[in-house]
Amino acid sequence: MALKDKINDDLKAALLGGDRFKGEVLRGLKAVILNEEVAQGRRDEGLDDSVIEQLIAREVKKRNESAVIYDGAGRSELAENERGEMAIISTYLPEQVSEADIKAAIAKAIEDLGVNNPTGFGQVIGAVKKEFGNSADGALVARLVKEALN
Repeated sequence: MALKDKINDDLKAALLGGDRFKGEVLRGLKAVILNEEVAQGRRDEGLDDSVIEQLIAREVKKRNESAVIYDGAGRSELAENERGEMAIISTYLPEQVSEADIKAAIAKAIEDLGVNNPTGFGQVIGAVKKEFGNSADGALVARLVKEALN
């Protein structure tokens, strides 16, 4: 089943089940997907699951950043709301790769590319992201590559 169809089915189930919060979160996610389809001119054929996963990852990141800002401003009730939305949305992402697996892939990429200084940062990140796709957090990959090259 396509990811977009799963989101639509879960939205219907949430609304029929009376879960208004989940329904609103999924309705917002559906709008993000629709906006991207229109922006790319692919409204009729839709987006690939990998593109939808990237959109979902971006939405999760936005909510995480908002929660941190709300916590810093002493607005814990708003931060909890953002975390609740993040928990619902993140269920549609592929399972995240462990830090150990990412470190192993970075070491392999550094060896394969022959990179031994920070100027090869982008090449290593590109190789790791190509291997793991959306199942590896970009910020974590960048931090680990930076550590490995320094």
